[in-house]
Amino acid sequence: MIRVTRDGAVGIVTLNRPESRNALTGQMMRDLFSSLIDLDHDEDIRAVVLTGADPAFCAGLDLNDLASTYSDMQLSSDVDVPQRGLIPALRTPIIAAVNGPAVTGGLELALGCDWMIASRQYATFADTHARVGVMPGAGMTIRLPQLIGINRARQMSFTGNFINATTAYEWGLVNEICEHEQLMPRALEMAGAIADADPLAVHELRHMYEELGLRTDGDAYREESRWSRRWMKERFDGGAFSKKRDDIIARGSAQQ
Repeated sequence: MIRVTRDGAVGIVTLNRPESRNALTGQMMRDLFSSLIDLDHDEDIRAVVLTGADPAFCAGLDLNDLASTYSDMQLSSDVDVPQRGLIPALRTPIIAAVNGPAVTGGLELALGCDWMIASRQYATFADTHARVGVMPGAGMTIRLPQLIGINRARQMSFTGNFINATTAYEWGLVNEICEHEQLMPRALEMAGAIADADPLAVHELRHMYEELGLRTDGDAYREESRWSRRWMKERFDGGAFSKKRDDIIARGSAQQ
């Protein structure tokens, strides 16, 4: 029910239970967790795309398997890996390609990724925790207000109403929307751009965003400066920098 494929340096993880709109069972969550960890440990993989088998991204937790699902939500106790909601805290960037409805736990799953892109025609988003009488435990009240603001997050959670892809884009929940047939090509294009970058630099930047991205105090700026100086002292390669800079400029000129 979790399908893993590769496209060059990009790992593609697909929730593959379309008959149940990719609702997450406990076993699926365990398999998803281990699959992402395996990709994170694979030195040939530099980015990951997470998506669902049409017609849905993920309908949330499988209510018929709820006891098992909740017992498996704390997977890190078994594998000793920190979690970011429903997914492990990876070093490798992960993009959610939202191909259809992302509901409650499915929305939390997407929120655990670095960013989302969505199908203009079929992606929708909702938090129905209040409607079904359970409380979020995988990042909803943390990540959702970070992306769309506290009042819009409250609106989504208190009402349980769906928003479409266009609204999600306008609110800042997703980075891009595109035609449905272009969703995976665009996600792979984004992931490929990550894969082309220096993986150590990407990992370090990701760590910096995790530590500093939501801070606005003066010491955050000083910490970023200290972090940069450490990198320059320990990792910077002037010769490689010159070549990469020239390559980037040449590529940018060719795209104009």
